[in-house]
Amino acid sequence: MSKVARAFRRFPRTFWAANTMELFERWAWYGLFLVLALYLTKSKEVGALGFSQEQKGNIMGIVSAILYFLPVITGSIADKLGYKKVLLLSFGILSSGYLVMGWLTSYYSVFMIFLFIAVGGALFKPVISATIAKTTDESNSSIGFGIFYMMVNLGAFIGPIIASKLRELDWQYVFYMSAGITLVNVILVLFFYKEPDRGEPEKNLATSIKRSLYNIYITLKDFRFLIFLILIVGFWSMYLQLFFTLPVFIDQWMDTASVYNVLYDISPGLARAIGTDQQTVNPEMITNIDALYIVLFQILISSLVMRFKPLYAMIIGIFISATGIGLMFMTQNALFLIPSIFVFAVGEMATSPKITEYIGRIAPKDRVGLYMGASFLPMSGGNYIAGLLSGQVYGSMSDKMTLLRQELNSKGMKLPEVSDQFTKTDFLNAASEKLNMSQAELTNYLWNSYHPENIWIVFTTIGVVTGIGLLLYNRFILKG
Repeated sequence: MSKVARAFRRFPRTFWAANTMELFERWAWYGLFLVLALYLTKSKEVGALGFSQEQKGNIMGIVSAILYFLPVITGSIADKLGYKKVLLLSFGILSSGYLVMGWLTSYYSVFMIFLFIAVGGALFKPVISATIAKTTDESNSSIGFGIFYMMVNLGAFIGPIIASKLRELDWQYVFYMSAGITLVNVILVLFFYKEPDRGEPEKNLATSIKRSLYNIYITLKDFRFLIFLILIVGFWSMYLQLFFTLPVFIDQWMDTASVYNVLYDISPGLARAIGTDQQTVNPEMITNIDALYIVLFQILISSLVMRFKPLYAMIIGIFISATGIGLMFMTQNALFLIPSIFVFAVGEMATSPKITEYIGRIAPKDRVGLYMGASFLPMSGGNYIAGLLSGQVYGSMSDKMTLLRQELNSKGMKLPEVSDQFTKTDFLNAASEKLNMSQAELTNYLWNSYHPENIWIVFTTIGVVTGIGLLLYNRFILKG
């Protein structure tokens, strides 16, 4: 029997239950999250909410930042109450939150219910990671966490594909999907999940939470580590534009019929399966290629960067991702997204796993757990800044509605403000009539006149500055 086969046989049932739960949880989350920017900003008559880019950025950025900060608290709750109880609580919050979110339409109600969902996600994250750690040992932990990472990406790939097809029928079905898939996890917890040994939990929950926060404070007193975490915020701020901004950019500025036509030439059945009845391809289907690239090439890229020290691999990966993100936003050609996202994904695959590896290496031996616990902080900060970039910055530089208003104002033309009675689509149609252009002509005119593609400079600069910052960090702080 091979070493790998023996490792697989050593995994208990709870390990496989936890991995399956991770797959379904990521399916539900990414199924919604990859279409969320479109749902929040598209016109109301198609079943979306018609929010502004700034409102979208606030909802996605602030709530996601809170989601990635809360595990410092929710991990203590799980240790106190038990993993099984917290998992059931998490799935109850997530499922009900997804369901209710599809019924709400006002900005503040959507913000609050998405925050409620974030609490459910924050309860889930530390429990599932701890379960994988506690159901593996030195002989199979490498394979175990490899399986776990594969499940993360498999769920992140499947969810948006199904959500994209469902939202063509009715946006409500996306929320039903996420709620329903999450409920499957309740069955897994009840019948297949066995509570791992948690050791002796802290008797007082408040004391446990205070200790967790104090531990984070202790790690941040390490100046070198603090500087590293601040620099990595830049990477996540750039990376998250794949979810926060790219779907909206594609929807506003690109004609994806060219992608459909290429798929049709390869296989008419494939084109119809991936595309829409209008012979286009939804933005989230194109964006989701990133997850496909990771599933196909992560092992190859990881093997290639093994020869580099983690910090150097990160620097190379960040520069590659910065190039990829720039290429994505540089053109109206939707076909160009396919290689651009690949470039971006190569950088992501070289960088993301190395961040965790690097933190594990630089941490003092008696504080590895504390340092790994602080690794979520850059993701939290990155989400917050990504929301600002996708909201206020994109809204002022590249949002089609904003640029169209500027054009109409420059010509002394007035239209009513967007409302329930006068939707974004009504606004675009009325502007098209006033300017005597078709919608395609109007899009091209705004593109050539206002250059919304210049947003690529902002995103790429953030990545380049982060890479340069890490080079300087290595040179002057680490003395490398």
